[in-house]
Amino acid sequence: MYVVIGGAGMMGLGLAQQLLKQGHTVAIIDIDPLACRFAREKIGVMAFEGSAVSTTVLLEAGIRQANAVVAALRDDALNLALVTLSRSYGISHIAVRMRDREFLEAYRLAQASHIISTVDLAVATMANAIEYPEVESMMHFEQGQVEVLKLPVPNGCYAAGHTVAQIAQDPRFPTGSLIIGYQCHSRANLEIPNGNTVLEAGSTILVVTRPESVHPMIDFLGIEASHLPTREVSHPNL
Repeated sequence: MYVVIGGAGMMGLGLAQQLLKQGHTVAIIDIDPLACRFAREKIGVMAFEGSAVSTTVLLEAGIRQANAVVAALRDDALNLALVTLSRSYGISHIAVRMRDREFLEAYRLAQASHIISTVDLAVATMANAIEYPEVESMMHFEQGQVEVLKLPVPNGCYAAGHTVAQIAQDPRFPTGSLIIGYQCHSRANLEIPNGNTVLEAGSTILVVTRPESVHPMIDFLGIEASHLPTREVSHPNL
């Protein structure tokens, strides 16, 4: 796949490196000559110096041959322009990094295929990491409408020793949730479970659920919230 990335900031460069490792061909565009040089010499991708919302630069970067475009520029107005230009060149697979949620509807109208709010993702992940340190990772998709949780199966919880089918039929199991992955121990491969898969205590599961079901799911598994001791903060007299 040929991917054009607008923006050689930390996200653009990190994504370019990851896509290159996965075997894709990547071109990155940025107005900063040092960032372009870094992309070429340190990451090994094609880099084009100039504005990612310039038709001349986009054509030079091969926008007509691209299979996908990523808009990871420094502000939403530029990203929106890149999404619109990409559509005009017939690109259907366009991912955009959204900084300000006020641009959400504009991105939708411009027909961005994937809108990713890095701020919302970071805030939600950090908040849940503080409250539930046992939850190893959390991701959300479709502007937070769907959550993917990686959860431990504690000793003594109802899920331990029961099959996936039995758990799904339990009225306490949050409606609309689905167990999509199972790892019996930390060194085991992640498996796709079926109804007969028995969850062992100490194992890990991947669950798809809705945001309103995150806490009920955690409660169902018996994972306790972190109750950190409150520290008194003294303020010196000014």
